[in-house]
Amino acid sequence: MPEDIQLATRPPDGLERLRADCARCFGLCCVAPAFSASADFAVDKAAGQACENLLADFRCGIHDKLRERGFAGCTVFDCFGAGQQVAQVTFRGEDWRHAPGTAATMFNSFTVMRQLHELLWYLTEALTLHVASPLHTELGRALTETERLTEQAPDDLVALDVGAHRQKVNVLLLRVSELVRAGAPGRRPDRGGADLIGKDFRGADLRGANLRGTYLIGADLSNADLRLADLIGADLRGADLSGADLTGSIFLTQFQLNAARGNSDTTLPPTLRRPSHWSTSAAGPAPGRPAV
Repeated sequence: MPEDIQLATRPPDGLERLRADCARCFGLCCVAPAFSASADFAVDKAAGQACENLLADFRCGIHDKLRERGFAGCTVFDCFGAGQQVAQVTFRGEDWRHAPGTAATMFNSFTVMRQLHELLWYLTEALTLHVASPLHTELGRALTETERLTEQAPDDLVALDVGAHRQKVNVLLLRVSELVRAGAPGRRPDRGGADLIGKDFRGADLRGANLRGTYLIGADLSNADLRLADLIGADLRGADLSGADLTGSIFLTQFQLNAARGNSDTTLPPTLRRPSHWSTSAAGPAPGRPAV
């Protein structure tokens, strides 16, 4: 891998504030979104309705038993720090239980804020990439503008056309992706948005692949080489990443890793943490590089 494309050996400081701090939130992810009874959630819950497991102090009553109790989806979710931003900055520490009139606006603000914070994650990561230095000025402007949007008043946040802002930022991130993936040797697969659900990519050479928005639900990516691959928006639910090399892959998030399966041999970018539910057993031998 070209040396100038590698990320730093430790996460950039700007990403730390984009990690969830549940102790400074008001359980917003347990109230704002809706979910349906499924393999991920044991019950139905309407948007704006508090989960039955949410305690008076906004902590989860079954936090240590979520998977065993049928709430695996809760262990996967990541708000990119939007929860504490809305709770402590947007609403200045006033929670929705003590001020019920703020509830609807607070929950809608959280939905918008999470999208903005996800963009901040991508932009911050992009600014650590030396190969993207020709775009650093534009990336810096986009980061500053996105940060400005996160500081808006509640009503302005709710009224924001966040989709339009995402589209504008995505054009810039795509240019970053092209610069990064150009450094990968050989053929660089373009499977952006493809339906690859359940496909077998054991040991596949996916270096520099475009996997933006690709459906990889339940796919077998064990021992795959995903260095310099663009994984923005890839659906990795249930995908097997055991032994996979994700070194230098770009725009991968903790949310995606939490939804996947992996083991102690999975190599991760330094910005991300190995999920606690991953196996500690080694992956089997790679069967050779299948065509992709």
